[in-house]
Amino acid sequence: MIEIKQLHKSFGRNHVLRGIDLELGHSGITAVLGPNASGKTTLIKSILGMVIPDSGSILIDGKSVWGEWQYRDQIDYLPQIARFPENLRVRELLDMLKSLRIRRAREQDLIDYFDIRDTLDQRLGHLSGGTRQKVNLVAAFMYDNPLMILDEPSAGLDPLAIQRLKSVIFREKGNGKQILITTHIMSLVEELADEVVFLLEGRIHFRGTLSRLRALYGEEDVEACIARMLDQNQPKIQVEA
Repeated sequence: MIEIKQLHKSFGRNHVLRGIDLELGHSGITAVLGPNASGKTTLIKSILGMVIPDSGSILIDGKSVWGEWQYRDQIDYLPQIARFPENLRVRELLDMLKSLRIRRAREQDLIDYFDIRDTLDQRLGHLSGGTRQKVNLVAAFMYDNPLMILDEPSAGLDPLAIQRLKSVIFREKGNGKQILITTHIMSLVEELADEVVFLLEGRIHFRGTLSRLRALYGEEDVEACIARMLDQNQPKIQVEA
């Protein structure tokens, strides 16, 4: 379980997180949504220990993450932009990542499932964006950890790869994992998410199920609900006749 209490973070004069309170259970899929600069990435990086908040607390299974690093070994993370040395071959990258953890990896099935076996001896810098994302997915899913954080996991994928990605996510949910997803693809949210956390200007503006979101904004389409939510929070321009 993740418990976040009164989390604040500023970068200079830019107050990015403004008192985030959030509890996430042991299993299920939570979509963390919001417009650009809403605080999504800062929240995720705070959970991962990559950003140190100004105040507040983050507890995982009842233990504070401040000053700790061992808890990260229980998290699988897919960054929005994974930056690895481009001269590395795919096989070398996966071997390097396996060397960082004692636990047995399960990459072989994923290599076949995402159809990257023919690219194992190619350098990362020679791969297309979609193929590189498949490599990133194999790296993210190859350990069996209780918490997964997936930042824009469908970026650059073709329709078949997206379907396979969704199947893997559902499989991991069925195994009792807690999965956080950020995405701008609302159809992915509709298919995957058990609940939505919507950030706006560093605060949680909405949290609940998709059915509650639809009921609140009177729209069946999640994208239309989000658009209405944002429109209600935009200043209105008075136009003189």
